[in-house]
Amino acid sequence: MFLRYVDPVTRSPREYVVRKPIVSIGRASGNDIVLKDQLIAPTHANILRKPKHLTIAVVDRKNEVYVNGKRVRRADLRPGDKVLVGIFELIVVDGEPEATASAGALGPEQQAEILQALVRFSERLMDEANSGTLFQELLGAVVEQTRAEKGFVIVFKDGERHLAASHNVGDDSLDLSRVSDSIVDTVVKTRKPLIVSNALRDGRFRTAQSVVDLRLSSVMCVPLIYRQNLLGVLYLGNDSVTDLFDAGTLAVLQVFASQASLLVNTALTLNELKSSNKNLRVQLRNASQGDLIGSSGVMKAVFKVMRRLAPTDLTVLVQGETGTGKELVAREIHRLSDRANKPYISLNCGAIPENLLESELFGHRKGAFTGAVSDKVGKFLAADGGTIFLDEVGEMPHPLQVKLLRVLQERVVERVGEYEGRPIDIRIIAATNRDLQEEVGAGRFREDLYYRLNEVTLELPPLRERGDDIIQLAQYFLNRYATQYDSKVRGFTNPAVLALKGFFWPGNVRQLENRIKRAVIMSDRSLLPPDDLDLKSGDKKHIKPLAEAEEDFKMDYIKEVLDLNNWNKAQTARDLGVDPRTIFRYIEKMGD
Repeated sequence: MFLRYVDPVTRSPREYVVRKPIVSIGRASGNDIVLKDQLIAPTHANILRKPKHLTIAVVDRKNEVYVNGKRVRRADLRPGDKVLVGIFELIVVDGEPEATASAGALGPEQQAEILQALVRFSERLMDEANSGTLFQELLGAVVEQTRAEKGFVIVFKDGERHLAASHNVGDDSLDLSRVSDSIVDTVVKTRKPLIVSNALRDGRFRTAQSVVDLRLSSVMCVPLIYRQNLLGVLYLGNDSVTDLFDAGTLAVLQVFASQASLLVNTALTLNELKSSNKNLRVQLRNASQGDLIGSSGVMKAVFKVMRRLAPTDLTVLVQGETGTGKELVAREIHRLSDRANKPYISLNCGAIPENLLESELFGHRKGAFTGAVSDKVGKFLAADGGTIFLDEVGEMPHPLQVKLLRVLQERVVERVGEYEGRPIDIRIIAATNRDLQEEVGAGRFREDLYYRLNEVTLELPPLRERGDDIIQLAQYFLNRYATQYDSKVRGFTNPAVLALKGFFWPGNVRQLENRIKRAVIMSDRSLLPPDDLDLKSGDKKHIKPLAEAEEDFKMDYIKEVLDLNNWNKAQTARDLGVDPRTIFRYIEKMGD
C-alpha cells in the first residue's frame, strides 16, 4: 500500500510507498513524510505497517488526526481511507504507484515543482549567511524533491573530506574516515553522477561502506563542480525502496547540484578568507610589540631591550634613520612603564624656530618677552610625572643644550622670565637620525649633554636590513588602507614581493606606508604589481661584492677594538691575533 497526497502550494501529487515497519509523519525534515504546515507537530504521528492493513497513531494526544472525518488517536487504515493531517489529505491506496513519467523525462508538473523549489531555496540562500545552515537547507530541498530518506553533503578541503550537512543520518552511522567508499570514490574519479538501483544486490557497490552502514537500497550520488574544480559530492539514499531513483530524479538532483556548487565555492572561499585573516592577526600579534611590527632577529632584540628599559627611569637615546619608527619606540616604552597612566608629551626639536623652542620646552611667564600675553606651562612641566620625547634632539641649538643639561642633572625647570626653579619628576627619551658622536667631534653638540642623554642607546635598524619584516609591514598597511578606502586590493604579485624586499627604502617604514597607501587608492587590481608600487627592477638596494663587504667589516671591527683599547695599536694587534703592521695599514686607510 502507499499514501497519495497533494502539495497545497505547488499542487503537485506526492506518493509514499509504506515498506518500513514504522513511518513517521511530521513537520520536521527528519520524518519519512514531511508535511510543511505550522499546525503539524515536528513529529506528529506514526504509521505502522501490518500484514493486511496500516495503523496510524498520534505521537501526542494533543496532535489532531482525522480518518474519514473522525478525529482519532489510533486507527486502522485500509485502501480508500482518507487521513487529514493539518491541511494535508492523505489517501490510502492499494498496490504500487504507477510511473508518472518516462525515465529521463520530466513532465510539466514536475518541472514547475522543481522551479518552485529552486525559487524557495534561492530565497533562503539570500537570507542565510551561515554556511552550515545553507548546506542543511540545500539537502532538505533535495530530499524533498527526490523522496530520498537519507543523505549528506561532503566537501573537500586540503585533500580531506568534511561533512557539511546530513539528513536522517546519525553521527554514529556516518564516519567520514570510512565514507571513502567505492560509490563516493567512483563519483570523485569520474566526476559523473551515479545511480545504484538496488545497492544491496549490486555486485559493484553492495560492500560499499555507506551502503552497509546506512543499510541503503537505492543510492544516487552527484559531484559538485565549480569551474572545473571538484568541490565535493551530494549523496542521497533510501533504505526501503529499490529502483527509487531514475534519470528524471537524477535531472532534478543535477539542477540542485549546480546551485550547491555555487554555495560550496562561496562557503569555502569565505572560510578561507576568515582563516587567512585569523592567521594574519595571529602572525601580527606574535610579530609585534605594541604598534611596532616585526619578527626579524634585529627587531626581536629591540623589543627585548625595550621591555627591559621600560620599568626603569633611565634616559634613553633612540638612534636610527628617518622613518624607522623612533617615536613608536618612545610611546611603547612609556606604555610599558609605571608612568603609562601619566602624560606622554612629544616635541620635535627641529620643527620649532629657535626663538620659540625655549618657551615650548620650559614655558614662560606673562610679559617675559614681546608676545607673551599669558603664562605658558611648557612641555617639561606638562609632562610632569610622565614621559617627554624629544625628537631630533641633534637639531637643538647650543644655548638650549645648556639648559636641557641642567634639567637632566637637577630635574628642575625654570620658565622664561622666572628665576625660581620648579622640580619635576619626568622620564626623558630622546631621538635623532644624526651621529651624535660625530656632532660632538665637530663641536655642534655638547659632549656632557650627549653622555647625559646616552644612559642607554637603542639603535633602530633600517627597513632594508629587516628581511621579511618588509612583507609583514606591507601586508599590514595594505589591509588597513584597503578597509579604510573600501578597496578590492587583497595582496601583492610575486614580482611585487621580490621588488619590496629588494628595494633600498631610503625613507624606511614611513616611505613603505606611503607607497602602499597610494597604490591601494589608485589601483583597480586585486593584486598589486611592482608598477603600482612605483618599484622598478633597477631600484633594488646596492649589493657590494663579497670581498668589499668583508673589507668594510674588518675596517669597522678594527676601529671598534682600537676604541676599546684607547687606540693602543700593539694591544689591539694582540687582541685580534694579527701582526701590528696590519693594524697600521688599516689606520692609514681610515685616514684616506
